[in-house]
Amino acid sequence: MLLCLRVKNLAIIDELEVEFPAGMNVVTGETGAGKSILVDALSLVLGAKGAASMVRTGQPEAEVEALFDISDHAVVREAASAMGVDSGDELVLRRVVQGEVGAKPGVSRAGRTRAYVNGRLASAAQLAELAKGLCDISSQHEHHTLVDAASHMQFLDAFAQLDPLRAQMASSYVELARAHEALATQTERAQKRDEREDLLRYQIGELDALDPKPDEQNALSAERERLRHSERLAELTGGAEDALYSRDDAVCTELSRLTRGVEEAALLDARLLPVAKQLASAHSELEDAARELGSYARTVVHDSGRLAQVEERLDALARVARKYGGGSLESALAHRDRAKQELTELEHGEAHAEQLRAAVSAAEVTARAAAEALSQGRRTAAKKLARAVSKELASLAMGDATISVEVEPARGKAGELAIDGVRLSSTGVDRVEFLIAANPGEAPRPLSEIASGGELSRAMLGLKRVLAGLGPGGLYVFDEVDAGVGGAVAEVIGRKIREVSQHHQVICITHLAQIAVYADAHYRVQKNVDKGRTRSEIVKLGADEQREEIARMLGGIEITRETRAAAREMLKGARRGA
Repeated sequence: MLLCLRVKNLAIIDELEVEFPAGMNVVTGETGAGKSILVDALSLVLGAKGAASMVRTGQPEAEVEALFDISDHAVVREAASAMGVDSGDELVLRRVVQGEVGAKPGVSRAGRTRAYVNGRLASAAQLAELAKGLCDISSQHEHHTLVDAASHMQFLDAFAQLDPLRAQMASSYVELARAHEALATQTERAQKRDEREDLLRYQIGELDALDPKPDEQNALSAERERLRHSERLAELTGGAEDALYSRDDAVCTELSRLTRGVEEAALLDARLLPVAKQLASAHSELEDAARELGSYARTVVHDSGRLAQVEERLDALARVARKYGGGSLESALAHRDRAKQELTELEHGEAHAEQLRAAVSAAEVTARAAAEALSQGRRTAAKKLARAVSKELASLAMGDATISVEVEPARGKAGELAIDGVRLSSTGVDRVEFLIAANPGEAPRPLSEIASGGELSRAMLGLKRVLAGLGPGGLYVFDEVDAGVGGAVAEVIGRKIREVSQHHQVICITHLAQIAVYADAHYRVQKNVDKGRTRSEIVKLGADEQREEIARMLGGIEITRETRAAAREMLKGARRGA
């Protein structure tokens, strides 16, 4: 539901903000006052194409902002969430259009737009996606949803309340598509299996022949450093052992003599006993260190042959690491494990392919059943919907026009999923189209071929009247759908729009009093000239103001006692009828 619409610098609108309640909101005003600019503003904020010509003369940009209550629109909330927008129960859409003012020569951005959803930048396509669940605009001047055969299935399914079957069909389609994709991948692998198996065996063989061990590179690198510096290591460790222990004036010899002296002193003064123990411990540890150094020095051997082996092994490990692991030996080992797994699958490929073919067959059975159930529901509902809409058309001055709802198998293209030769999609195997026969005896034809703008608008009204109680309560906009009618037919149109408004918020732009009297909220658009500039504004009417506006619509420029009386009676009649 649209809560508030704010428009700034759009066409002849300087700035306005209007709040819309639930129910039937009627907008009236003299021709040229700017009534349809509201529709343009809504269309713009809902993703329609913007143009610099829309910007008020002399202004750098135009801006439209709309606040929607989406508390009962789960689909819209999910779409917003998919865009990364945390919408809650309210959604603010904003669109800005650049004008010619302020544009630099050669770098004009005139006509370019920016879109925002709850303050977050968005594309016009994203706005249009959200608009599908927020608002439906019917206008004899605009493209009609009813002309687009792609939308007819949605209307029929909504009438038949087939959402559960559609969900089941969509799920079945996804499973079948996945099964086909897996089988196609396996088939492609099978076609290249021999070549792939040879490659995998070569890679596995190369890695197995080398047989690298985890952390082997680190161990070998340490050994290479020892071998490269063996002579220096022997010299340093042997010299240290000699200085500590082996020669006559070794450190351990001197320390032993000093230790005995302190021990003798400790016999004279017990306070020296801890120091004597420390010296004894240090002497013992130095002797142990000297023995370790001597042992190490005697084992260090310069082995050029072993050094060559280690370097050759390290080179081989580095080569396979680069070749199969991006420089990492661990990644190369992981590659070997994956290669072995793939080779096993390829060697058992036919059995795996058979399993995949069985999965496709099972998915086809499920999808076929879902598609048949959906098609049956559509065929059953198609006749009922056609009768209901045709009945509505009869009361909307469309003579003997009748609607038929055609449900036929969808025609597919090569490469598309199919069931029994019929194209399958997430919505089943059907193609749905509304056809109209304008006169008895004529063959039904597509609406776009034989219906005028006014007839299309009334046909849409008839369809919405039939579907009024179904689905979430979005916004319906009717822009002069009463064109070309009057009198009793206009009154019928008014009643039907009022009936639609019991389930959906409605904004109805009209020039007929017979429709305006059914308003729950009545707005008048008026054009004023201030300091040489034309500006349009919208005013919400009270009861007395509404009666005066209805009288103006009945009598023209001059409002008489009779037109006021007629307006009063029409309003009373509308309230009684409501």
